[in-house]
Amino acid sequence: MKIVLLDTLTFGDTDLSAFFELGDVEIFKTTSAEQTQERITNADIIVTNKVVITDEHMQNTPTIKLICVAATGMNNVDLKAAKERGIEVKNVSGYSTDSVIQHTFSMLFYLIGHSKYYDECVKSGEYAKSPIFTDVSKPFFEIKNKKWGIIGLGEIGRGVARVARAFGAEVSYFSTSAQNSSNEFNRVELEELLQTSDIISIHAPLNEKTLNLLGYEQLLICKDGVVVLNLGRGGIIDEDAVAEIIDKKNISFGLDVLSKEPMKQNHPLLNVKNQENLYITPHIAWTSIEARELLIAGVIENIKTFLK
Repeated sequence: MKIVLLDTLTFGDTDLSAFFELGDVEIFKTTSAEQTQERITNADIIVTNKVVITDEHMQNTPTIKLICVAATGMNNVDLKAAKERGIEVKNVSGYSTDSVIQHTFSMLFYLIGHSKYYDECVKSGEYAKSPIFTDVSKPFFEIKNKKWGIIGLGEIGRGVARVARAFGAEVSYFSTSAQNSSNEFNRVELEELLQTSDIISIHAPLNEKTLNLLGYEQLLICKDGVVVLNLGRGGIIDEDAVAEIIDKKNISFGLDVLSKEPMKQNHPLLNVKNQENLYITPHIAWTSIEARELLIAGVIENIKTFLK
């Protein structure tokens, strides 16, 4: 059984030794579109995180029996073609829930606590020159009694909501699919959520209903001083709108996902003046050590189940 892993750099230093117990394994840290066909030649099982597998790839590789997507989303595989050719496609879900929840609060605390400013204040030597023992030039607010609006109440959204409530926040949510309901939290329409929330976090998939869900007009009606966090998918927030409004309105953004990843050069967000209200991380919310270990364990289990 030939198993080919196409983009293991995504997994960092996660232990991949369990794959070698399942067959003959080839490991590639990264694979370009031009390299994909050659590398999957004679493969029985393909493991891909973001490398695209097309109908043409499957047609030219009749040995393929299983495609394992080392992620939840499977938009990088032509699922229709795989079904027509009798090729199983398996993903892994739920592995990063706790990691994403944790990173949501990490981004929030960084922004509302002015962490960058205070860290630099001390390390630059400015604090050593202070006439008083403290520095209250950048005040922060407490989450308690604030209104927290969640866009997308799936597993991650519910987890964030529960932690937010534990801090004393008043939580409401908008269902992007119009299908999620909860007895725990108050469901509202998007406009009300935007107008009333002190903190807004996004935990929704990208689809025709959520593409550019928050554009300039939607951001304009948000409360003064609101913090908006996107840990769903890039494209849900119009990044050009963010780049424009952040220099005009008192609004902070924490973005872990962007419409194009890695970030394109000369991205408008790199040129905003009010950088203090902008915190961007390179799609790392899912990457805790534990989450990556669970992901690989899930892929291994999918292969074992298939082989049985």
